[in-house]
Amino acid sequence: MSSSSANDAEALRRNRILSSKLYFDVSPSKVPLIYSASYDIEFLGIEKLHPFDSSKWGRICGFLVSFGILDKKCVVEPLEASKDDLLVVHSESYLNTLKQSSKVAMIVEVPPVALIPNCLVQQKVLFPFRKQVGGTILAAKLAKERGWAINMGGGFHHCSAQKGGGFCAYADISLCIHFAFVRLNISRVMIIDLDAHQGNGHEMDFAYDSRVYILDMYNPGIYPLDYEARNYINQKVEVKSGTVTEEYLQKLDEALEVAGHRFNPELVIYNAGTDILEGDPLGRLEVMSLLDLLLYISPEGIALRDEKVFRFAREKNIPIVMLTSGGYMKSSAGVIADSIVNLSKKCLIETSGAPKST
Repeated sequence: MSSSSANDAEALRRNRILSSKLYFDVSPSKVPLIYSASYDIEFLGIEKLHPFDSSKWGRICGFLVSFGILDKKCVVEPLEASKDDLLVVHSESYLNTLKQSSKVAMIVEVPPVALIPNCLVQQKVLFPFRKQVGGTILAAKLAKERGWAINMGGGFHHCSAQKGGGFCAYADISLCIHFAFVRLNISRVMIIDLDAHQGNGHEMDFAYDSRVYILDMYNPGIYPLDYEARNYINQKVEVKSGTVTEEYLQKLDEALEVAGHRFNPELVIYNAGTDILEGDPLGRLEVMSLLDLLLYISPEGIALRDEKVFRFAREKNIPIVMLTSGGYMKSSAGVIADSIVNLSKKCLIETSGAPKST
């Protein structure tokens, strides 16, 4: 691409971002926890053909309400990302492929979706994803204003500008960062990706962008096995199957210390997948031998992990966005909710805007 063409493309991207409606003012009475009932995917039971708990997001919110730290009226509901919003990162040709149900079926890894009329696929599968994208993008604005924000969904880290996969149809992390560059005047972003899987989507998107520093802590022996994208990780921490909680947390402590010395971000995007949990069918950080039952990341380990990342951001006074990303067991929603409660108890997030249940 010539320099003039690149400048034109960048100007078009900037104009799309500036004209977007995804950033909007949020009442101070709201808590920067972002969720919509539209996040959950329910479609004739077909969603049960994938191990991902596609109602996880609503169940996290339900737990937080039942625990008394959140009132539904205080949750922030995002807007759906429009085509123009998606074109900030994605090409027209990629978005056109999503008009083919067979392509979407490959991305969400549910073959029967290929047989469903695309209008229904758009409504029942891609619309929930677009709402979650809107939530991730808005989260950066809220984090800048409040110090933190949690999108109950998002974290589609296997999707890049030109390619989806691994249940990720839109590159919400890349979109969030480009919006922050333009609308928040931010020029340095750190991605801390602690999902069990390598975040190959955002790695490809920011391969040569020095404004983005990527710390990726992942299991190297599982999907996506994207060796090209691994070349673009600034700080690679490979965590193999059989890792115990204590060893995992020690590796994280060391990684955060290194990251803090190497890069001074103005925003942290924390991809907080829970597929590192014991028994997760796709994370495979556990060892399936009866002799190795102690080799797993416990629910308590998840809470400590999240606490360490939020403390890292708080101590450096860096706004942080948390995305829930992967996590394939029914227990994941409760573990995430418990972790958010822990963050509140440790005063790393402030949920006092929500009336307490009695």
